[in-house]
This record gives sequence, structure tokens and C-alpha cells, in this order.
Amino acid sequence: MVAAKLGTKQYWDDLYTTELTNHVANPSDEGTVWFDDSDAEAKMLAFLAAAANPAAQPPPPPPGPDPPPPPPPSRPLDKATTTFLDLGCGNGSLLLGLRDAGWRGRLLGVDYSEQSVALARRVAESRRAAAAAAGEAVADPYGDVEFRVWDVLLDGAAGPPGYGAGAAWDVVLDKGTFDAVSLSGGRDAGGRPACEGYGARVAGLLRPGGLFLVTSCNWTEEELCGWFEPGGALRRVGRVEYRSFSFGGAKGQTITTLCFARVR
Repeated sequence: MVAAKLGTKQYWDDLYTTELTNHVANPSDEGTVWFDDSDAEAKMLAFLAAAANPAAQPPPPPPGPDPPPPPPPSRPLDKATTTFLDLGCGNGSLLLGLRDAGWRGRLLGVDYSEQSVALARRVAESRRAAAAAAGEAVADPYGDVEFRVWDVLLDGAAGPPGYGAGAAWDVVLDKGTFDAVSLSGGRDAGGRPACEGYGARVAGLLRPGGLFLVTSCNWTEEELCGWFEPGGALRRVGRVEYRSFSFGGAKGQTITTLCFARVR
């Protein structure tokens, strides 16, 4: 079954092996940008830019009959210092997009697939080479973007390589990774179903008040809140708007992006 395959490490290793081979042959082929048909990456970047200047464009409140709870006290994101951890970095496109958008803080992408990390590093190198060939007299924007092999669920107690278990991030990103975790049927280091322990692992990676920005094509807003809010550490504080459609009297979106804050 396709869903089961998408949840296996072998599937992603095979995919990124192919994409790495293609990129080596043609550096303009950077591989798959997940949810590109919904412009998810650009919308996530725009949401983060608004969070760096909330007075100009505050994130919209979630819908519902009751007013949403107030967000926890949190400083606005600072493009000069905000740190990002991308869980399931794929080809690195999201972090490289952050650098292109002027975010200068520490950026770390992790993936349990060695082939994914190899592809992300190669894409960054190719972009540097292209900039040099074009004679762009600017500092290397990608040289300090890091990509490392790490399984957030099985290796979580040790923390990302080079950072340790105590590292706390301003923003944790997830563009499709929780979807794959949900399909895996695997278990985390504590023996829980992987999808059940994911929210707690994310909360443990965030500083108090830090943000978790997650995009999913498998789960609705209400379902994502059901996964991440019950433990009490994460609270929904915003969402990204996408083009909606109507079918059978119901209105919906093909993907969902929600922002949660760590409140304790």
C-alpha cells in the first residue's frame, strides 16, 4: 500500500538517492519541494516574516465559535538571531529559502535519511557555485546552513548532533515530516507509537515561547490540534491561509499549516 511505503525509511532513501543522482547530473534539478503545488514553502516563509514584524501583519486567529485563547508571552522573531531546526529537511529548500529571505541566525536541517542530508548539502554547494559563477560579490549565504543525519524519534535523547540534549530552538519546522511519521507505524525510543510521541519531542526542542510551524496534507486543523495540544505544552497561535474548495456542502483545503507555541 502506498501509504505504508511513504512511512518507511527505505522509501525515502531510494527517493533521495535518485534525486541526488539527478542533481549531480543536472545541478538545476534540486529535487522535490514538498507541497509546491500549494505554494506552501513561500507561504510558510511569509508567515515567519510576519512573525518578525507582528505589528505589520499579525497571524490570523484560528476560527471557531469562541475567541481563541491569548498567545503566550513571546518576543517577536528577530531575523538576525532567530534559530531554526527543520525536522525532515529533505533537499534543504526551506532552510535555504530562509537564508534567501534574510534570516541570519543558526539554521539546522536534520533527516534520518543520509541520502537526504547528502542532497541538501549538495544543493547548497551548487547554489554557492552558481552565485560565484555569476560574479555575485556577496558573502556566502549558505555556508553556515547545517544539514545532519538525526532521527528525532529514535535518537531524540541525545539531541541533534553537535548540539546535545539541552539545545533549545526558537522555531521548529515540519513540512510533511509528521505525515510520514503518522504513516510509519513505528515506535519512538520510549516504545510509544511514533505519532503519539512526536508532539512531546517537538516541545522538548523548543525554548519557552518558541514556535512550531507544521504543514500537513493528511490532517485537518482540528486533527493537528488533537495531536499536539492535549499534553499542554503546545498551543495553537496561528495558521496559514490556502485556497479553499467546496465539495458536498463542506469547505476545506488540500493542506494545512498551523503554528503552535510552547507554553510550558
